[in-house]
Amino acid sequence: MSTVNPQPLWQPDPERIAQAQVTRFHAWAAEHHGAPAEGGYPALHRWSVDELDTFWKAVTEWFGVRFSTPYARVLGDRSMPGAQWFPGATLNYAEHALRAAATRADEPALLHVDETHEARPVTWSELRRQVGSLAAELRALGVRPGDRVSGYLPNIPQAVVALLATAAVGGVWTSCAPDFGARSVLDRFQQVEPVVLFTVDGYRYGGKEHDRRDTVAELRRELPTLRAVVHIPLLGTDAPEGALDWAALTSGDVEPAFEQVPFDHPLWVLYSSGTTGLPKAIVQSQGGILVEHLKQLGLHCDLGPDDRFFWYTSTGWMMWNFLVSGLLTGTTIVLYDGSPGYPDTGAQWRIAERTRATLYGTSAAYVMACRKAGVHPGRDFDLSSVQCVATTGSPLPPDGFRWLHDEVREDLWIASVSGGTDVCSCFAGAVPTLPVHIGELQAPGLGTDLQSWDPSGTPLTDEVGELVVTNPMPSMPIHFWNDPDGSRYHASYFDTYPGVWRHGDWITVTSRGSVVIHGRSDSTLNRQGVRMGSADIYEAVERLPEIKESLVIGIEQPDGGYWMPLFVHLAPGAVLDETLLGRIKQTIREQLSPRHIPDEIIEVPGIPHTLTGKRIEVPVKRLLQGTPLDKAVNPGSIDNLDLLHFYEDLARKRA
Repeated sequence: MSTVNPQPLWQPDPERIAQAQVTRFHAWAAEHHGAPAEGGYPALHRWSVDELDTFWKAVTEWFGVRFSTPYARVLGDRSMPGAQWFPGATLNYAEHALRAAATRADEPALLHVDETHEARPVTWSELRRQVGSLAAELRALGVRPGDRVSGYLPNIPQAVVALLATAAVGGVWTSCAPDFGARSVLDRFQQVEPVVLFTVDGYRYGGKEHDRRDTVAELRRELPTLRAVVHIPLLGTDAPEGALDWAALTSGDVEPAFEQVPFDHPLWVLYSSGTTGLPKAIVQSQGGILVEHLKQLGLHCDLGPDDRFFWYTSTGWMMWNFLVSGLLTGTTIVLYDGSPGYPDTGAQWRIAERTRATLYGTSAAYVMACRKAGVHPGRDFDLSSVQCVATTGSPLPPDGFRWLHDEVREDLWIASVSGGTDVCSCFAGAVPTLPVHIGELQAPGLGTDLQSWDPSGTPLTDEVGELVVTNPMPSMPIHFWNDPDGSRYHASYFDTYPGVWRHGDWITVTSRGSVVIHGRSDSTLNRQGVRMGSADIYEAVERLPEIKESLVIGIEQPDGGYWMPLFVHLAPGAVLDETLLGRIKQTIREQLSPRHIPDEIIEVPGIPHTLTGKRIEVPVKRLLQGTPLDKAVNPGSIDNLDLLHFYEDLARKRA
């Protein structure tokens, strides 16, 4: 673990450390708020969790947060769940997101890119004008603070305008990507009962047009609370009967009016993947997201007005909300609407080149796909503007770190980050002033008391344990929707260790303070008492060129035994013969442990994922334990339901 790679892969130079916003913040916090002057990031982090109130007060001052009424104190009740942040304060998220329009009116706030890979700018003044116009129209439609406004939209400028206009009037935003089917969208939107729906007629993906008018008609039928539907003609079709036209609602020249709402007023609803039931409707607050994202984007990602921030995402994933918050730091954000690998695997690198992105974020899966496909980003694209490549969605394997270092450039800040939809932020990841070690996240985030605990609640160092957070974060959910007594919220995070957030990941906190993520703890592999995260097996097996993707499941048997199959989706032309079987077993034996050689290696037609691209382990485990398909998984949450019939059939045969 921490002894394997003592030498860092990357070290920031002294100039970079000196210029980083977190360095300047540290010196200022030492002068004004009693932070320790010496000891670098570890000392700053220790202070930020020991002096939580002072730290968050300092963040609001450093970033000039405008409270229209002052707060009584930083943290009222600090218990979890239920911590009360900045009671008494009022503010508006959208007001902060549009502040840069005052000084940078004609510079781009948004760069919109589609599959042509040409970037089209929307200036700060134009963004502010459209938000002002749309907010006035929403008020005219009767949208009041607390009303829900929904978007069935791709990653396009109209989605950003709609979110900011909703926040400006104090409404509650929620969105799904248009590749979600009607059932998946209704599982989410029906819970929150929106009064307005913004929708496209279709979208373009992989070089094809996908008409969504039938789905939109179904959404309109099944959402009885809608008072208005707004049509965005992405494919050029006319507005359906009874729908309002986007262009008409955004043509006005109206100064935006920002509703001043309490700090804990809901900003948006995000959804868990919902693989085993209705997705949890997670509600986060205007103030909590504002201060958490200022900290995360300004201090950890080191973003400011000179930066361009590109993260490959869709509106159905929390990373889209996180990307939009780049506006808070005055940063130009890049919105890419299209396939991650069209017309070729190198597509995202081409977009980073053309938009002059300084921070480019993607998934670990995309990095590994580029490695397998023999993409050479540093050779084939001008990536001189890219200072940092960040990854999330799953742990970035060591080979991914090496590949980025070798194939993009040696002086590259690689930020593997890990957090969750649940907090719409990162628990650990990017720190511009710390070294990067292969396979490790640089450090826990400021204000986040991240620890690894054993089952009895004892903190561990250099050993695998449960990811816990022992103090509240401002962006933790204020509640789940339709959970009046908070029981579902409590059960999701606080059942295992009372008063402490348990996230459901296996992690190691190393003695040097970095973090290693091993995968989900609820699908942990436990062979003869040796626990291993599934991510460790994927990393080893998927180095083999014949393996496109894999899925490993550990199942406790009724007779006390343990069955651990490895499912492999082969690359085109590969055959699962004795030679390949032997190489897979040898790879696991040598790189991990003989105990984790699977009991069976089974070829499958594909690996099922959630709609946001995560492999689904727990539902497959339930299927293999004999749970019926309709009870084991929420069908609307899966990218390809047909793949699950294979596992269902296998369970039947084994029974």
